[in-house]
Amino acid sequence: MTAQVDYLAVVFTATSGASGELLGSDEKELVQLVWQLVDVKNKKLGKVNELLIKPDLSDLTGEKEEEDVVEEDVEEENVFGADCVSKVTDIEAALNLFYLQLTNEVNSAGAGTSVCLCTDGQLHIRQVIHPEAASKNILVPECFYSFFDLRKEFKNHFPTSDLKALNVHIMAESLNIPVDVPTMWDPSAALDPAAILPAEVAAQQVQLMASVAITLLSEPFCHMFSNPERVSEKFESGTCSKMEKVSDNTVIRARGLPWQSSDQDIARFFRGLNIAKGGVALCLNAQGRRNGEALVRFVSEEHRDLALQRHKHHMGNRYIEVYKATGEDFLKIAGGTSNEVAMFLSREDQIIIRMRGLPFTATHEQVLAFFSPGDGLKEMCPVSGGRDGILFVRYPDGRPTGDAFVLFSCEEHAQCALRKHKEILGKRYIELFKSTAAEVQQVLNRYSSAPLIPVAPAPLVSMLPAVSLLPPPGSVRDCLRLRGLPYTASIEDILTFLGEFTHDIRQHGVHMVLNQQGRPSGDCFIQMTSAERALQASQRLHKHVMSSQRGANSRYVEVFPCSAEEMGLVLMGGSLSHTHTHTHTRSRSGTGLSPPPCKSRRLSPPSYSFTPAPPVLPTEAAALYPPIGQVLLAPRPLPPGHAYYPASLQLYTNYTAYYPSPPGSPTALGFFPSPSSLSSPGGLVRMPGLTYNSNGVKDLINSVQGYQYAPEEALMHAHGPMQVHDPTRTLLTQPKEWVCI
Repeated sequence: MTAQVDYLAVVFTATSGASGELLGSDEKELVQLVWQLVDVKNKKLGKVNELLIKPDLSDLTGEKEEEDVVEEDVEEENVFGADCVSKVTDIEAALNLFYLQLTNEVNSAGAGTSVCLCTDGQLHIRQVIHPEAASKNILVPECFYSFFDLRKEFKNHFPTSDLKALNVHIMAESLNIPVDVPTMWDPSAALDPAAILPAEVAAQQVQLMASVAITLLSEPFCHMFSNPERVSEKFESGTCSKMEKVSDNTVIRARGLPWQSSDQDIARFFRGLNIAKGGVALCLNAQGRRNGEALVRFVSEEHRDLALQRHKHHMGNRYIEVYKATGEDFLKIAGGTSNEVAMFLSREDQIIIRMRGLPFTATHEQVLAFFSPGDGLKEMCPVSGGRDGILFVRYPDGRPTGDAFVLFSCEEHAQCALRKHKEILGKRYIELFKSTAAEVQQVLNRYSSAPLIPVAPAPLVSMLPAVSLLPPPGSVRDCLRLRGLPYTASIEDILTFLGEFTHDIRQHGVHMVLNQQGRPSGDCFIQMTSAERALQASQRLHKHVMSSQRGANSRYVEVFPCSAEEMGLVLMGGSLSHTHTHTHTRSRSGTGLSPPPCKSRRLSPPSYSFTPAPPVLPTEAAALYPPIGQVLLAPRPLPPGHAYYPASLQLYTNYTAYYPSPPGSPTALGFFPSPSSLSSPGGLVRMPGLTYNSNGVKDLINSVQGYQYAPEEALMHAHGPMQVHDPTRTLLTQPKEWVCI
């Protein structure tokens, strides 16, 4: 708006809570709305109008009597200040009645049609009306999306004024405006900003604001009200480059968000404040799932400061914590440089749906067919742009991750697509979530930066024998593996789930597996007294439902029999593939080993019987490199009355935590006797800690100079050996990865 408006509607609001600079910070409801029309051309004032709104105090019965008293006082006193008083029951009726009365008064004045609101500061519009209307899903009349901040208009003529310290009384004194009504409330003199505003003050504040506006319009100021403040009606999604400069004073971190919340939900929470284009970035955890946090970038520091006042405001039933953040934090999450992503996100006004769990062989045609209507279905959810509206997420080497992003042209099509959640594509069910442009950037950045698991080089000679770490096929399967436990499951829940088989658990035989953050991972190992009872328990309890006493969630649990060696293998960092668990194959493709390794934190006593491992290590190295089946050590006793597990459960309790580096990596090389298939006698050495950027065999030969080795056997191998003729010599290295040569 460049031309001066015809009318100003001077507006003042009051809530049932704090006033002054804390107005709207306590989420209290609007109870009073007062305004007066100012004729800009003729410099005349209209009548003072007042709306009284009864707040919803159904959940605050203790405050109801106090609020009723305030309302009665307003009804008695406002006769002296307001010319027209109306009463409504809710904010929606108040806003609609305000718009209707304002339009009628402007039309009846006949001096023009353009009108704009004018307030003392930003809080009345941005922190009171818009947040409450958004929380109640109320449409706000168009006139509330633009307004003049009287403080900023005043500052144009008094540049030395401090916006935060200004109020209507200071402006009136600076302009030498006589106050007809005695000052009943001065915001600058209020000792407690959280105090409830006296009901009779609103009309006085409006009259003073109208007088200030008239004075600014008159000689010698001749002010032009032509550039109002704007309130964004809709959040605009977009992309952000890593090279873009983001000010630290414009970013906040919101914590405690519902996991299913989208960028539009976050924008609705901050309704009334202007978020920069593409300024909402949902944070993901290490597994690529939303962690309940988001970084939000605003258009200015002023809006960021107002956002901080919404700390612990509510989104549904959850309160949201709001903290300061930095521009670097925002760029780490939302910044991207991929041209493919930029092209995908260049289409504006598109709804993004994230697909998770896709078959690795999924194609564009299969995704398009997945969203096409089935037989007898009328619902349509066409993908916007066809093949160009689908973006598959891949690792740097081109392998698919099982994720994809799909564009839809409107909300209706997106909602239709979301109803296909957990439907089958190929042989897998597909999870569907509403996504954002920032999440697309974050997922692509995470998968394209580096492989999550470094890929070992292919063996040069496939016939070289490998030293297998798998347990022997004849191991006694006297243990149970429970998979898919509720994350809130406790030892009591596991014992209840096992029922009669609880009596067959060995002492300290329950091993809870924790993740890297020290939280339950959903896995558990249980050592039983016999293989027969372990088999019976797995047959009877497999896929039965376990409930948690500390949470309402319940899940079906998979129960498998396994051996102590297999349990030790998993605890040492491997995993048991389906092939290995059931058939004990020893093929190179079915070893079932996968990183990351894990480290035992609370382990069982060494009194269990394990199948003795063959003595493949010399006596000197045995202490540094124990057999897999003997990695369980004595647990630390729990003190009586432990807060997490009662003392009565110490008989069963054990804990195991995943750890990001190999457990107990020896600083010396492992030595293995030469297999009989090799042509010459000698031994094999295992060298953990090879660098990924080494030059292969040449570096290895240089590192073993001075030792008797067979050059023709010095071949680097994923899990293979190097033959050394002198078994008395050892090498030292720093452990980084389990790589054998």
